[in-house]
Amino acid sequence: MAKKGKRYTDLVKLVDRSKAYSVEEAMELLKKTAAAKFGETVEVAFRLGVDPKKADQQIRGAMVLPHGTGKTQRVLVFAKGEKAKEAEAAGADYVGEGEFINKINQGWFDFDVIVATPDMMAEVGKLGRVLGPKGLMPNPKTGTVTFEVEKAINDIKAGKVEYRVDKAGNIHVPIGKVSFDNVKLAENFVAIAETIQKAKPAAAKGTYMRNVSIASTMGPGIKVDVSTITA
Repeated sequence: MAKKGKRYTDLVKLVDRSKAYSVEEAMELLKKTAAAKFGETVEVAFRLGVDPKKADQQIRGAMVLPHGTGKTQRVLVFAKGEKAKEAEAAGADYVGEGEFINKINQGWFDFDVIVATPDMMAEVGKLGRVLGPKGLMPNPKTGTVTFEVEKAINDIKAGKVEYRVDKAGNIHVPIGKVSFDNVKLAENFVAIAETIQKAKPAAAKGTYMRNVSIASTMGPGIKVDVSTITA
């Protein structure tokens, strides 16, 4: 096991591992444990009582955070004709067809999100083996396969985040930057927590939201009181 550095070890001491903090307390403590020299991202992790191997317990979707993520997303749009013009007018960073498929196959990934119109998915689908492992494949469930190109781009630029349960039953979502004030971070946190809570599959039995924690990029995890979310 890799040895933790002194800085990290000192930060861990600030966190009471036996305690589940209120949202407000967690945000206060988060600021104290974020000591890196760059703008750290704040991420929330949910451990859920679901079985991701079962189709009826899959959780996947997207939402726009009230205060965004603090990151400017680079958007690639696969569209043609009028929809390509709509994408350009809406502020897409890259718009095209086959030329970008070739570039991606050659190792180009200078983008964060892909939006595709449904009539382009036959071509984009050929990139499944390349985009799938990186979580970049457009999907109707996250609103990235759509003819509403302008809305999709605006939502992404406004701070849209995607969430998806992994093989271990966890969901990890960025909710902003450490530089955000506590109120904005808390409101982003509550918004995504409520969304995950509402996404509970009918087939899931027992305790659904088992554990929730937040952490900055280089900081220790801080457990948040689940009862404040599920109440």
